[in-house]
Amino acid sequence: MSMATTDNFQVAGTPLPGMKQFGLTAGVLGVVLAVAGFFISGADRFYQAYLVAYTFWMGVVLGSLALLMVQHLSGGAWGVVLRRPFEAAVRTIPFMAVLFIPIVLGMHSLYEWSHEGITATDPVIAAKALYLNTPFFLARQAAYFVLWGTIGYLLTHWSAEHDRTGDPALLDKMARLSGGGLVVYFLTVSFAMVDWTMSVNPHWFSTIWGMLYIGGQGLSAFAFGICVLVMLAQTAPLSRVITTHHFHDLGKFLFAFLMLWAYLSFSQFLIIWSANIPEEIPHYLDRWDNSWKYLSIFIIVGHFIVPYALLLSRDLKKNAGKLRVIATWILLARVADYYWHVAPELHQDGLTISLLDVALPLALGGIFVSLFVSQLGGRSLLPVNDPGLEKALHHHVH
Repeated sequence: MSMATTDNFQVAGTPLPGMKQFGLTAGVLGVVLAVAGFFISGADRFYQAYLVAYTFWMGVVLGSLALLMVQHLSGGAWGVVLRRPFEAAVRTIPFMAVLFIPIVLGMHSLYEWSHEGITATDPVIAAKALYLNTPFFLARQAAYFVLWGTIGYLLTHWSAEHDRTGDPALLDKMARLSGGGLVVYFLTVSFAMVDWTMSVNPHWFSTIWGMLYIGGQGLSAFAFGICVLVMLAQTAPLSRVITTHHFHDLGKFLFAFLMLWAYLSFSQFLIIWSANIPEEIPHYLDRWDNSWKYLSIFIIVGHFIVPYALLLSRDLKKNAGKLRVIATWILLARVADYYWHVAPELHQDGLTISLLDVALPLALGGIFVSLFVSQLGGRSLLPVNDPGLEKALHHHVH
């Protein structure tokens, strides 16, 4: 293959027009259903469902940011074909920051510690008040989005500049930023997930909570990236270069992240269950009472055992269509997993699925997908001057 040029992998117009149309349709339908659900179920239920939906879709964005940095550091051929989808997801961070506003507006519906005077009657919350208070919470969220947005902007800006100039110094800058950026990512995501989801129950804590979400975000981002790449590979220009070997490699990474998520999830369970501390074990007891046990069983079987068994197949990982089905299924299971994290703390009467629990993931997903496809346009679909591009397009599994 001769040296690639931007024109080799440029799409005339908007890439994935069908995906963008699907996103717009889903977004409009989701918003309409969410408005109806707001009046049917009330503001409290709206904000609770919004938190689950937002945490899931922001997980795809942050997982993409982390994997983008890992690829810049490792230089692996695996990430070259997914770099543009990862970058497009990362460039939605400013928009996702705006979509965080409803969580701020709904703090009193979500977080008991934000209630006026709660520290006078609850000694546990009083002991954590230095951290769990509204002004500090808002300041932390602003810091998270500024850091994530800055890292994402610099990486995608330098990547576009490298497409134009091929300056190798830019590769060094992206690698150096990625090294420090991953440290920032691990710290900020760990604190953000404590803020967003663990503090829904301020009486409970887990030291592995941040790592559990980091592994889950990697899984979500890889599953989403595979779905996008399968669609891109169906038409020119990527249909000329993406082969079954690429999907086989990506399927193996999807399997690895699934195993990582399962390992961290089981580790948290094992540590809490074996310690048998009264402050910790209600987390799992509550999820096995009433009808919550059915969702718990689904997480074990549907989120882990079924995709694990399917991804053992070499032939399935090489089949783009079947791999996309598994990746889509994992994304749906990830939504259920986030719901399992949050909802039992807020709905003590058992498992109930409202219209909002379906409408808000659909609405935010439609908005995110529309933004994602817009960001994917205007650039070459592959990093044309990257030194690993030749290897990425011609590697084979031996």
